[in-house]
Parts: sequence; C-alpha cells; structure tokens
Amino acid sequence: MDEDREGQRGFTVKDRRRFSETGDVRDSDAPQAPEPSAPPPPAQATPESSAPESERLAPPRDEAAEPVNFSTFVLGLSTQALLHLGEIPNPATRTVETDLDAARQVIDILGMLAEKTRNNLEPGEQSLLESALYDLRMRYVELRRAGAKGKR
Repeated sequence: MDEDREGQRGFTVKDRRRFSETGDVRDSDAPQAPEPSAPPPPAQATPESSAPESERLAPPRDEAAEPVNFSTFVLGLSTQALLHLGEIPNPATRTVETDLDAARQVIDILGMLAEKTRNNLEPGEQSLLESALYDLRMRYVELRRAGAKGKR
C-alpha cells in the first residue's frame, strides 16, 4: 500500500531551455503533450489576499525579460531617485511624492558606484553613469534651493 503511494508521488522533469547542451536552438514548434498533474492542494486563501502588497501591485514578470546588467542597474537606481525627487509618480499609489533625503541617499549610492568602478567600465556604461549622476544632482540641488527659498 505504501509502495503504491510512493509511486504516485513522483514528479516529471521537463526541459524548457531554449538551447540544447551543444548550443543548438531547440525545436519549439513541436507540439507538447500536456503533463498529467496532481490535483492542486486545497487553497486556504486566495493568492491575491495572501500575497504581500508589493507582489500584488507589481506587474507580472515576463520570463523572457532581459537579465540585469550594469546599465539596467544604473537606470533602475536613477528611476528610483527620480521617484523620490517627485519627477515621476509612485507606481503603487499613483501620486507624486517627494522625499529629498531618500533621493540624496540613492544619488550618493550612484556616486559611490561611480567611484568604485572608475576605470573599470565600458565607455557607454561610464557615460550613462556620469550623465545620470549629473542630471540627478542638478535636479536635487534645484529642489533643495526651491525648498530653501520657500522657507524664507
């Protein structure tokens, strides 16, 4: 009896990689037979209600998305700084929020990254990092000055 249950607990591994071990493109036009699946376990809560808020608000992830490289990392940090500077709306609340301390921290992180990677970047990466830093610093200084004038 226990042996029958163990035989039913098995799983099937299906290789979904685009390339074979030799580097050749696999034939994706071949029809794939549906895999027999075990009935899903009983759900105690709906996926939306049990997922953290950050996962519910995030757009679905595309499996074919580009991997993160240095340029996309810099652009992501720059976007985060723009969000804190109030230049773009918060995607979760759809409102424009300004947090100059958080913006300064992200800009400082980009500055540290520029320092630590000096003479170790490709020309395009170096140019992107320098131009992003310059632009963010100028926007930050402009907002700080506007805030100081408003307090007088």
